[in-house]
Amino acid sequence: MRRSRYEQLARIGLSATRGLCWFLISIASVAYAASGEKVDIIVDAGGKGDFRSIQEALDSSSHRKTPVVILIRNGMYNEKVLIRRSHVTLVGEDCDSTRIVYAELRENWNRTHHGSDWGSAVVNIDTGTTDITLVNLTVYNNHGSLYGTERKHSFAVRGAGTRIMILYCSIISDGGDALSLWNRENGMYYHANCYFEGWVDYVCPRGWCYITDSRFFGHNTPSASIWHDGSYDRNQKFVITNSYFDGVAGFPLGRNHLDAQFYLIDCRFSANMADRPFYRPPSSPRPWQWGDRHYFYNCHRDGGDFAWFKDNLERAEGSPAADDITVRWTFDGKWDPEASLPALLPFACFPSPKNLARTVHPGRDTLRWTAGRNTILHIVHLGLTDPPPAVGKVTNTEFEVSALKPASTYYWRVDEVTESDTIAGGVWSFGTTTGDRPNLGKEPIK
Repeated sequence: MRRSRYEQLARIGLSATRGLCWFLISIASVAYAASGEKVDIIVDAGGKGDFRSIQEALDSSSHRKTPVVILIRNGMYNEKVLIRRSHVTLVGEDCDSTRIVYAELRENWNRTHHGSDWGSAVVNIDTGTTDITLVNLTVYNNHGSLYGTERKHSFAVRGAGTRIMILYCSIISDGGDALSLWNRENGMYYHANCYFEGWVDYVCPRGWCYITDSRFFGHNTPSASIWHDGSYDRNQKFVITNSYFDGVAGFPLGRNHLDAQFYLIDCRFSANMADRPFYRPPSSPRPWQWGDRHYFYNCHRDGGDFAWFKDNLERAEGSPAADDITVRWTFDGKWDPEASLPALLPFACFPSPKNLARTVHPGRDTLRWTAGRNTILHIVHLGLTDPPPAVGKVTNTEFEVSALKPASTYYWRVDEVTESDTIAGGVWSFGTTTGDRPNLGKEPIK
């Protein structure tokens, strides 16, 4: 049985912290007025929302000139989703219980649709779209388990837009290429606190991609889990931080047919990972023009490390330090999604300092986070013990602290108070420096 989303994150030492916020003034509907939800449209398979299907909700928003947030109530949605407009957010009520499931094999679709990939996934994002966000839901292409096609292409999410965010989601396919965002010219993608599962190259972006605080599970011997095409622009890169890779015995980590640039920072690999470096497959159309660009920092494998993922950031162009490899750096300053993350989930998330940060200076600092969707008050907990004690209440998303002890580990969380409930947040932690140098005692992901 598949573990719950938060059990999965807990296994890798990620706090199952919850929350994300984007306050959008909605056009009042009967469902909005009844529920008090700060969203534009509510989908409910049981008929208690504005629409029963996700596609109906999307189609109804096509005339809107402003961003639209669609809340999807818990349920099984056996439908194919086509996102044709920009500035759309689909937010589930609960990741495990809001499920979009559809069986589709790429080659079957292409055979009947003249070779076009448009519509071949469960969730399809159209070319030319921008600012698409999926939050707190599961997208699952189950064609492989139903029809024995596990090693073939079965997209869960397929798109060619840009500025696409996937947050607190499970993206799963019983085949290859589960998450395929393929805008090779200017595609930019940000994913956080997600679970990815699939077969060959099941996370395979083209362009720029940043993934953090996530878990990967591959069924993909003898190919690879992750893949990247960064051949259009030498600066394109695929960055993964603070994440855990697992899979069947002997799963390889990654490969790239075309030029690519990988950075894996503070990642952990299970003992099942094969002793096989990133490689160029025999089917590659041409040699890598920019060489081997696979970089690692503070990555470790359960049962012992392999030499090929030792620290080597000094080999990268500009020799960046690990702390230089931020979201803004990844996207070459063109996009900084963490600077203005939307408020969509019911709980607090995206802490600053980031969870497991190790370079907080002792003395005065400010804690920041992204609020829950319907929050009216935040209860802040902070201390040297887990669970941390409550230390204050605020109405904004900042809390100033002072007199932090040097070379110490602090734990903190934020509980969100709504008109009807108090929603406990997950526990985050950070390490303070001695004053002159970083605290290098960061606990590894488990």
